[in-house]
Amino acid sequence: MSTTTIRMPEDLKTRVAAAAKRSGMTSHGFILEAIAEKARQEDVRADFDALAEDRFARIVASGKTIPWQQMRGYLEERLAGKAARRPAARKLAR
Repeated sequence: MSTTTIRMPEDLKTRVAAAAKRSGMTSHGFILEAIAEKARQEDVRADFDALAEDRFARIVASGKTIPWQQMRGYLEERLAGKAARRPAARKLAR
């Protein structure tokens, strides 16, 4: 484990100390948990962005997609437990 110095405004330091106390943690533990949570969020965001870019690239490469209204109807039927026929992808309108 290494040491890092974090400089923060006094009002933020006070807020962190109060939040840590309410959580039953030390300020140090609270800060570590907050940094770890932010890093997890950023990892999830990066994974989401990569997936979206991949899916968009596949749409561009194939030229096919499913209109949102059709997909939404399909998903709503599935969520309602109904047998639903998956909409077919079609060429993008130009």
